[in-house]
Amino acid sequence: MVSRTNPQNPLADLSVIPDAVSPALVVAGAVVLVAVLAELFHYVKVSRLAPLAFGPRRRWMFLAVVAPIFRVLALGMAAWGLSVLLLLPPATHRPGEIRDGDYRHLVLVLDVSRSMDVEDAGPLGKQKRSQRAADLIQSFFERVQAERYKTTVVAFANEAKPVVLDTLDREVVRNILTELPMRHAFKPGDTNLFAGLEEAAKIARKWPPGSAILMMVSDGDTVPATGMPKMPPSIGSNVVMVGVGNPTTGKALGGHTTRQDVSTLRQVAVRLSGAYHNGNDKQLATQLVSGLDERAKPKGGDKWTLREFALFLTGLGIGSLALIQILLTALGTGWEPGRRLGGHQTVVPEPVFGR
Repeated sequence: MVSRTNPQNPLADLSVIPDAVSPALVVAGAVVLVAVLAELFHYVKVSRLAPLAFGPRRRWMFLAVVAPIFRVLALGMAAWGLSVLLLLPPATHRPGEIRDGDYRHLVLVLDVSRSMDVEDAGPLGKQKRSQRAADLIQSFFERVQAERYKTTVVAFANEAKPVVLDTLDREVVRNILTELPMRHAFKPGDTNLFAGLEEAAKIARKWPPGSAILMMVSDGDTVPATGMPKMPPSIGSNVVMVGVGNPTTGKALGGHTTRQDVSTLRQVAVRLSGAYHNGNDKQLATQLVSGLDERAKPKGGDKWTLREFALFLTGLGIGSLALIQILLTALGTGWEPGRRLGGHQTVVPEPVFGR
């Protein structure tokens, strides 16, 4: 039975976007219209008082034309942004919370044939090959941000079967690797590496391009010269073939000798444009792990959503309104009625009231 873990993001439904944008455009249009009418009325008044406000030469009169344009644009941006934020569903972000678009996918294709129970793996050559596979995968999780990975496990022997899909629970993966006797779910027969690759490709076909890693752990087997399964864009060349078992000294099993088939695993890795690693006595190289993790990083994780765009325009609009007033004060006319250009004070008679 396949277990499926796939938490959904309540904000992932993009159907709210048109419902937020259209009313916001109406509000912004209304604000711009009112602002334009107000600025035209204000410009008429400024034109009448221009000699008094800007001096006889009206040197800074152009500010009365330029500033209103920027004010209207700033009001429109702020009105649209605030309206969108008001209409969008509330969103919260907690420390350590991962957005649905930031997850990566790891497809573990595990060999569970009889030969994986042979004890010739590990630095001392006393581990079962299946136990060594579990150690290698655990080491991978310890060197990446494991909480960002949705893990899919596919087991294969003479055929392939999915065990768990897109789980975020590392304990589930650990239990599958160390406690679940998956070999008993398959009929006796020759190991079929291509079956595992085909099942992994079928599962990963629906994921975004470049968002997944395929890691196959096996002791190898003969493969045909043709018929290599093509990996979907979600995996591409982000493939690593990990070999377990002694590659030089074989052990008897069922009337034949079994050892890690390095040439076959390396051949499969080359045909998939991936990498091969002999994990029998060495952990996955840090450079290899870093490269796999970086290539699986979501390419659209940093794209702005409608909410970020609305926040940006709101801040830009309100900030521009404040900055325009500061600039007008700092760069405005130096004309002071009642003061001569030479700096000599002109005596202006005090107004006499009541006469």
